[in-house]
Amino acid sequence: MVKLTINGRNIEVEAGTTILQAAEKMGVFVPTFCYDPQLSLVGACRMCVVEVEGARALVASCCTPAGEGMVVQTDTERVLTARRANLSLLLANHPLDCLTCEKAGNCRLQDYCYLYGIEKSEFSGEQKEFNLDDTNPFFVRDMNKCILCGLCVRTCHEINGAGAIEFIKRGFDSKVTPAFDDPLEKSSCVFCGMCTDVCPVGALTPRQGMGKGRSWDLDKVKTICPYCGTGCGLELFVKDNVVMGVQGDVDNPVNRGQTCVKGHFGVDFLSSPERLTTPLIRKDGVLVEASWTEALDLVASKLKEVKGTEIAGLASARVTNEENYLFQKLLRMLGTNSIDHCARL
Repeated sequence: MVKLTINGRNIEVEAGTTILQAAEKMGVFVPTFCYDPQLSLVGACRMCVVEVEGARALVASCCTPAGEGMVVQTDTERVLTARRANLSLLLANHPLDCLTCEKAGNCRLQDYCYLYGIEKSEFSGEQKEFNLDDTNPFFVRDMNKCILCGLCVRTCHEINGAGAIEFIKRGFDSKVTPAFDDPLEKSSCVFCGMCTDVCPVGALTPRQGMGKGRSWDLDKVKTICPYCGTGCGLELFVKDNVVMGVQGDVDNPVNRGQTCVKGHFGVDFLSSPERLTTPLIRKDGVLVEASWTEALDLVASKLKEVKGTEIAGLASARVTNEENYLFQKLLRMLGTNSIDHCARL
């Protein structure tokens, strides 16, 4: 354990804890762009700089370990000046279309500019002009809005493992893209969408909810993905009982915010007019609507009419292990061992 002082308050933390983590433990706000607790530490954005007594320069709190007896200030005028300058530099090369940007209300660059009173950049000069990439059906990439925080790159390499994107070129011409600046469709991208979840600005925007509602119009609902038996936790963004977007639930111990392409973008079936809304039973050769009681009574009566050896069951990966266990127990109780599972096909 090490003891340090942050903004005049003492705290004791485990050795190896960063200054940022110690500050968060105390409830002290420190802004970040490139930091994510699940990813490696790089200290690239410099928004989290703090003043440490005795240090020659401001230090990046996200990747600086707390030291014994360290005295830290997170909001001195020197620190605030550095953060304002950083934001001003970012705005100098960032489209100011906040009125129509899909990320308005959920953009850290917008939030921090409001917090530190940055209305426009004090710097002028050439601006990037990358072509808008809307070639894939899942999300739109506007690299003119990218602030090069690297969250999407590290997520793709360290969590998904696809390694589809990386930084290319240098300095002003730096860009996040697949190798040789190829389209995503020609890369190893699996379109899991986790890059869109971690992007702090409007560079990566899912198509699902574009033009259908602002972040403050949406209710957040936690649920479980229905596509397989893994049980990944999802957060749905809902407006007027319609799902406008999905992201992984970072608090869920099963997937810790990770998603696949189906769980993240495969929600069209929810509002499909072809979905059944009531049980159907066949009468005189025609399927007609029925109540659940009537439908289940019919199934039970038919099962009683046949021998167990004439029954077979096919279980589903879309339900829980517990439900599949009950299913096989039911069939064995009916006298059959002819049970298979769709995950084996």
